[in-house]
Parts: sequence; C-alpha cells; structure tokens
Amino acid sequence: MSFARPSRDYSFYGQTLSLCETCLKLVQAKIVIEGENVFYLKRCPEHGAQKTLISTDAAYFKSTKEFIKPGDLPLKHQSRTHYGCPYDCGLCPDHEQHSCLALIEVNDECNLTCPVCFAESSPQRTRNRSLAEIDAMLETLVASEGFPDLVQISGGEPTIHPEIVDILKLCKTKPIRHIMLNTNGIRIATDKAFVAELAALKPGFEVYLQFDSMQRAALENIRGADLRRVREQALANLEEAGISTTLVCVVKKGVNDGEIGEIVRRALTYKCVRGVTFQPVQDAGRNEGFDKNTDRMLLTDIRRSIMTQAGEVFGAEDIIPLPCNPDSIAIAYGLRDGTKVTPITQLIPKAELLAVAPNTISFEKYPALRDRLFDLLSLASSGEATKTRLGELLCCLPQIEVPDDLGYDKVFRIVIVQFLDKYNFCVATVKRSCIHFVTPERKIIPFDTYNLFYRSGLDKKLRSAAHAGT
Repeated sequence: MSFARPSRDYSFYGQTLSLCETCLKLVQAKIVIEGENVFYLKRCPEHGAQKTLISTDAAYFKSTKEFIKPGDLPLKHQSRTHYGCPYDCGLCPDHEQHSCLALIEVNDECNLTCPVCFAESSPQRTRNRSLAEIDAMLETLVASEGFPDLVQISGGEPTIHPEIVDILKLCKTKPIRHIMLNTNGIRIATDKAFVAELAALKPGFEVYLQFDSMQRAALENIRGADLRRVREQALANLEEAGISTTLVCVVKKGVNDGEIGEIVRRALTYKCVRGVTFQPVQDAGRNEGFDKNTDRMLLTDIRRSIMTQAGEVFGAEDIIPLPCNPDSIAIAYGLRDGTKVTPITQLIPKAELLAVAPNTISFEKYPALRDRLFDLLSLASSGEATKTRLGELLCCLPQIEVPDDLGYDKVFRIVIVQFLDKYNFCVATVKRSCIHFVTPERKIIPFDTYNLFYRSGLDKKLRSAAHAGT
C-alpha cells in the first residue's frame, strides 16, 4: 500500500519578528522560500495573515548570512534597553553596530515636494536648525564614535539653509573622516560662487547628488519635477570644480528600474563621480500612491539589473554583501581608468572581510590584488589623490595597502542600500543597522526605525501598547 504525506509548497528557512503592515505592531514572521523567491508570512491577531516578498534571489539571500561579522561598538550609548527593539532607540546597549554613516538634518525646508520623500519636506516647512543645535548633534556623534567615519549633512534641502557653508566648516573642525552634502543639486546648478565655497572644503568632502533618472516622466513621478537640466548642470559645475561626487538613485519599480545600467555608464563619463548608490523606495513619510505589489524594488532586483544592464562594469562576483549589515547593503568596488572599471571586491578574501580587528590587506599575501593595483599606477594623479588614500575609504571593508599616489580619485563603487519598512522589517536586521540619524534630542537612531516610528512620534504609542501588553 503506497502512502504519500502532503508537503508544504515552500521551504521553511527561519523565523523573525517583523511588523503588521496595518498597525505596525511587532508580529511573528516565518521566512519561507518558494523557488527563487523569499517571503515573510506574518500573522497579526487583529489584521490577519500577510504575505510579502522580501527577496527575488534565494541563493543570494542565503549567502548574506555567511558575511555576518562581529559588530563595532559605539563608545557611548544614549539610551537604555527597556521595552526591547525597536522601541529603545538609541543607540541602546542592545544595538549591534556603531554608526558607519551618520545623518544630520539641518532643516525641514525644501525647494521641492518629492512624492517619495521619507522626511515629508516641502517649501511650507521652514524650520532651520541653529549652529548651536547642529554643534550639539555633532558632539553627540563624536562622543559615540570618537572619530566618526562618515557624516552626511541632510535636510530638507540643506543647501538652502542660510548658514550651510558655516555648518560644513563646523563639521571640518570635528574629528570626522569624511563629510557628504546631500542635495537635489538645484543650488549647485545655479550658484557657481557656492560651488567654489564647497570646493574649498576639499579634501575629505563629497557631494551626494540625487540622480534618479534621465527621463522626464520618471523624474516627475519620483521628484515631482523635470530636473534633467538641473542634474546635468550640477554635474558640469562639480566636474569643473573637481568636487568628489556620489550619485544617489532612488529606484521605483516600473518607473526607472530600466535605467540602472545607463545611469552607471553615465556616471563613468564624469571624472568627479566616485560611484552610484541605489536605494529602492522605502515606504515611509510622503510616499504617494505606493503599492507593495507593483512599486517595490528589492536589493536583489537592483543587483540583478546591474548585472544584466551593466555587466561590463560589475558582475555577480563583484557585488557582495557588506559585512556590517549584509541583509541591507551590497557593495562593489573597482578602480577606474576613464570609463573602464577594474573590479577589486571579488579579490578581497572572505576571511579578511570577516576579520574582527581592523586589518590591512598586503600586496605580498594576495598577488592578484597587488597586480591589479600596480597595473593602475600609471593612472595615478596628484592633488586629492595624494591626500585621501583609497585604502582609507573602503567603508566597512579592510584597508588595502595601496601606493600613496593611487587615491580616491581612482575609485568607483556601486552601493545598494535597502532600508527597512513595514513590509520587510526584521528585528535582527535593524539591530545591525549602521546608518543612523543624530537627533536634536542627542539620540542616535537607525535610519529604518527613525523613519518608521520616531520621526512621527508613533514610537510613543507603540511603547505604551507594548508596556500594556496589547
């Protein structure tokens, strides 16, 4: 007599705590794999079952767990652990990672009203923070980090703050290794005197420039305005001034995901551009008409698009999980010669990536990496290259022993940053978050939880509910 038991139509991979997509309370979530896709299966006592796609590449999803390394701790915490993650931000002693990148929002005002703005900035919100407030926020970060790796001055639109140059100069007085200015590029495109003031901040200064699309319809969908000429003029001015620039592209499915390869190639036509950061839309703040089933791009979708649309630049082996937060960040590094990129990420051994102590990769130990670097010695230039060494700027990766004259102007990187929202929230992942907001209340709060809970004050309501056991 034959007998066959029924089986599930998925593989149960694990379990985590996620969020109900209606009430945002913590709920249990099964992690299941169906073919190449990975889903969360959630159940809220009040709002029932929910199924959400979190990855379209099961093999890559599994591989991220192999890149988890011990986290670097902050020198000082700003809160205590009481209610449990994510209600004790921050940083509380239960958080697993320091601030690799810290954001300081200097204003709420913006000269755009972007439909996807997680901060809900607009021309109607006119608050500008004072230099004294910003100094206190920076001092909070320095107390936590000692020597902060990277600070992004953000907003709102920070370039319209009346004291923005003074703010950046203030940052330069702190022991911060690298400073970025987040901007939509409007002032940079129209004010050459301002660009000259920014150029005076070199080295250790960079512009983080919105560059979502080269198509009018896509820009109007994402930014609410046709900004093609603005972006091109901003890049022309940055190129002329020799200011290091990273392009940041917010990706929305069916809107600009077909341009990923073209944006990478366009970036390589500018000497000043050090790379492109791709961010799938985070469903937080002002995110008009967003549908999780039609509009969500995932990290794995973007990674695949880079391989299929710009595979001549970076392939699958080059785009690896970043060990400090491998679930949320993927990175590829290369050295550039004009529009040609020589990938190096794949040459960094995993053992070195996962080393506990800060380490330096030597030429003699890894000859393939040595040979690639020395092949590029003839491309080295003077100026910022000799002052800002490539080996000091591979964020969260081992320092690479490089010749003094092979510098940051020869780097090209691709970063994919997938922030958590109510759909893909995972307590384990948010505990490893290394991108944090510094608040005027002298708190340091992960990007994900700040936009989901703390920016709106929802955290207070959820803490009250958690305390009441409801």
